[in-house]
Amino acid sequence: MNEYKAPWSNTLYVISAISTILLMGVPLIIYTSKAYHASIVTIVLLFLPLLLLITLLFTIRGYIITPNALLIKRLFWNSSVDLSGLISVEVDPAAMNGSIRIFGNGGMFSITGYFRNKKLGNYRAFAVNPKNSVVLKFFKRTIIVTPANPQDFKSNIEQYINHTLTK
Repeated sequence: MNEYKAPWSNTLYVISAISTILLMGVPLIIYTSKAYHASIVTIVLLFLPLLLLITLLFTIRGYIITPNALLIKRLFWNSSVDLSGLISVEVDPAAMNGSIRIFGNGGMFSITGYFRNKKLGNYRAFAVNPKNSVVLKFFKRTIIVTPANPQDFKSNIEQYINHTLTK
């Protein structure tokens, strides 16, 4: 088992800090203002901090390579990516450039979800620092992860591919 940290990019720190300030500050300002009405504003007051909490729970803390799967370390659990069908691994700091978010989180504690760009087509990201991008290509899907040491991560994943092919 090989474990890799997931260091945040400076951009992720800034986006997460600004988002936290807004999602906690706006409800607080509204609640303490004289214009506060208990109708729709109450829903906003509850929803914004809840959104912050949900995105925080899905942050990415690291990656673990096991013989059968890649584990994405979240705040309180691991998400699993089955490695069967993996055909290539490439370190590409520009892999996420020009991406359009289809569904997901574009920078509040992580960059996760479904994205698309001209280079890769549709892909799924479990990222915190796009400059550390490692592209995992499978037969029917593409995944991007951003471990602390992309080259070492690539070498260890390639060992998995070679081990699987020799069986």
